[in-house]
Amino acid sequence: MTGLADRQAALVRALVASGEPPEGFDRSALGIASKALLRKRSGEVGECIPHVRAACGERFVVLFTAWAEGRPKVSTRADAAAFTAHLESIGELPAPTRRRLFSLRRN
Repeated sequence: MTGLADRQAALVRALVASGEPPEGFDRSALGIASKALLRKRSGEVGECIPHVRAACGERFVVLFTAWAEGRPKVSTRADAAAFTAHLESIGELPAPTRRRLFSLRRN
C-alpha cells in the first residue's frame, strides 16, 4: 500500500484500534469519532447479550468501552463472547448471569 491507501488504513486504525492518526487529521475530532464508534459497538454487543447488559446495569457501556478500546471488531458475536469472558475473568459478572451463560452453552 502506498499513498492514499496507507492514509486510509492509518485512519481506520486511529478510529477503531487506538492507532496513530495520519498527518493532517484533527486528533480531537478523531477521538470523538472513535468514542462514538465504541459506544455504537457497545450497543450492538448489548443487544447480543442482553442478560449481561442487564446484569452490569449502567456500568455496561463503561466496562465495554474500557475493554474494547484498542481492540478492533471482528464480529458482534466474537465481541460478545470475548467481553463476557473478560467480565468473568475480572469478577464483574454476577453469579446468576454466569449460571445462565453456562446453561445456554450446554443447549
